[in-house]
Amino acid sequence: MESTSFIRFLFLILAAVVLLLFTRSWIHLPSPAADELDLLDCNRFSSWCTSKNRIQTKQTTPSSSSSTTRSASSSSAAVRDHSDDVPRHPLDPLTLREISAARSILLSQPPFSSSPSSVIFHTLTLSEPDKSSVEAWSKGSPLPARRASVVARFKGESYALTVDLASGALTTLPIPASGFPTMTIEDMSSSTWAPLSDAAFNSTVLARGVRLSDVACLPISPGWYGEKEEGRRLIKVQCYSAEGTANFYMRPIEGLTVLLDMDTKEVVSISEQGRGIPIPKSAGTEYRYEAVAGFNDDPPRLGLKPISIEQPAGPSFEVEEGGHMVRWAGWEFHLKADARAGVVVSRVRARDPDTGEWRGVMHKGFVSELFVPYMDPTDAWYFKTYMDAGEYGFGLQAMPLVPLNDCPRNAHYMDGVFAAADGRPYVRENMVCIFERYAGDIAWRHSESPITGMDIREARPKVTLMARMAASVANYDYIIDWEFQTDGLIRVKVGLSGILMVKGTPFSHLNQFPQNEDMYGTILSENVIGVIHDHYITFHLDLDVDGANNSFVKVRMAREDANPGESPRTSYIKATRQVAKTEKDAQIKMKLYEPSEFHVINPSKTTRVGNPVGYKVVPAATAASLLDHDDPPQRRGAFTNNQIWVTPYNESEEWAGGLFVYQSKGEDTLAVWSERDRAIEKRDIVLWYTLGFHHIPCQEDYPIMPTVSASFDLKPVNFFESNPILSAPPNFEKDLPVCVAAAASA
Repeated sequence: MESTSFIRFLFLILAAVVLLLFTRSWIHLPSPAADELDLLDCNRFSSWCTSKNRIQTKQTTPSSSSSTTRSASSSSAAVRDHSDDVPRHPLDPLTLREISAARSILLSQPPFSSSPSSVIFHTLTLSEPDKSSVEAWSKGSPLPARRASVVARFKGESYALTVDLASGALTTLPIPASGFPTMTIEDMSSSTWAPLSDAAFNSTVLARGVRLSDVACLPISPGWYGEKEEGRRLIKVQCYSAEGTANFYMRPIEGLTVLLDMDTKEVVSISEQGRGIPIPKSAGTEYRYEAVAGFNDDPPRLGLKPISIEQPAGPSFEVEEGGHMVRWAGWEFHLKADARAGVVVSRVRARDPDTGEWRGVMHKGFVSELFVPYMDPTDAWYFKTYMDAGEYGFGLQAMPLVPLNDCPRNAHYMDGVFAAADGRPYVRENMVCIFERYAGDIAWRHSESPITGMDIREARPKVTLMARMAASVANYDYIIDWEFQTDGLIRVKVGLSGILMVKGTPFSHLNQFPQNEDMYGTILSENVIGVIHDHYITFHLDLDVDGANNSFVKVRMAREDANPGESPRTSYIKATRQVAKTEKDAQIKMKLYEPSEFHVINPSKTTRVGNPVGYKVVPAATAASLLDHDDPPQRRGAFTNNQIWVTPYNESEEWAGGLFVYQSKGEDTLAVWSERDRAIEKRDIVLWYTLGFHHIPCQEDYPIMPTVSASFDLKPVNFFESNPILSAPPNFEKDLPVCVAAAASA
């Protein structure tokens, strides 16, 4: 018993260390030094092709108020101290000083002043000025009043407030009828260790043959399944064995589920339905390079050599010094990290190539919610229907990006400045990267056939600008890319990687499963099943095309039959335009055999030949929910019932799953708002697009998944008078370095 108590004590110490690491700045190992790499011999551009321009090294100090940034014009990185940051734009996030000021103001006023240590900060971020103030502001003008948006818990009650940083005034806002705020990192961390203080849990784990020192647990949001779960914040905890591998996700202690009170850390109940299911083996589960490199000789390596793009004249994009404004190739936008959304792109404007005018495209775009339901109705799985933004904080889960691998060496990095549960600020460094990308794609081309007698071969390289973040929400990794193209197109891409959430099974081969046994997935390895699940990522897209008063147009394509004798053809396709008058007119379910285009236009602005200017949403591969609309998780995730929604702009309607998602019943969602059927024609409107994946796991997803991606485009449609990149220059050999490997030049 003394040994068990000592182990529990060690786990509590480890929990404190984990908590500290989460709430302080992230510490990186330095990138490889230039002299550790294969050097290049360069027969041209010798002054540029040097080691200092080939790699960005990084040295990091473990300080909560310092981080590293990379200038768009610099080839090396320096530690950046955020303590003196000041806002330069109305949409700039709160600085370290502003977060501290907001915290102090709130804790000094009732009811919070009666017990400041009892206040838990779930959100402390910028309360953005109204759109008109942002639109009217110009560089050099005074900033609109700076306010903080705060969601806090105090003595068991939730509060939503704004804090005026200048006057110190607090404004209380209404809160939803059900649900709790986003979990804090401290909520998650402490919940994973809490079961180890329960003797019954420890006995169960030991009975399954797992040492307590090898236990690794995950905090799992419980959803909402009835009144018995109301009245207190609950969380479910499931555990794994980390013996022999870093990839503990592949070694579940199947069927063991702990129901925990998240506030008191009391174990409410323990469900143990996995007796007899072995812990899967650790062999073959590793994914770290140093652990798998030994396998690279047999079978042989892939034969890939290092690759990079070179920019001898430096990058073409600029990031405002100490700020968040990005300018590149006829684009201008504001970019910032956000604890809930991950990354927010705002004030997107395109320069007209004919007039030089900056024209509005989008006021604000971001991931509003992620819904991930698993398709196993059994006791240990039915509740796994995650809302990764509203329950966990998509930005809170963003990890520092890995130079040279997550982002190329020509990348510029941005940090996130967030508030911990006690309201104190900390820095999540290297959370977002910006870089120019060239993958050998073609922007446009035309070659004349020899039969014309014209020797014309014209082609232009497609160079784009990427803004990227990656969030590791426990086992799964999400990569979010905003890609800006020179022709006015914005491509939004979601990549899925990381590690599957798997289920233990007593069987080691497919032929052992009884005929009527439902696996709810795919057997991936001995005693391991990858459970079928979906991913839905809903984007909030406040498009303001040449101004705020826009309309949504469905351009329907349908077959028309030719009249007898009218044509040798018997059928053709006709496009019919339907302007949505109200929200229900704009609720769209994708149908392959009923194709349409979806335009957001400004009916008051037209081209010289009379077409209304606009942008269209171009869906690519996506998925639709097949769940019953009355299934409890689908009621909460009803914003995925359609792929497109359009609502009138409302500053309180930003989160598709509602302000308080945790244990909510689904009364405050996009689907509920849209039932009001408000007018949307010639209004300031918001388009919501849901990108989806059905995932039936396969063995190639084991032990770690190759990235799978899907995307959608925001494409100009009659926005420009003609091809906006007609004058784009081609590449010439004289402008590019020629560098060859040292071994090849001998």
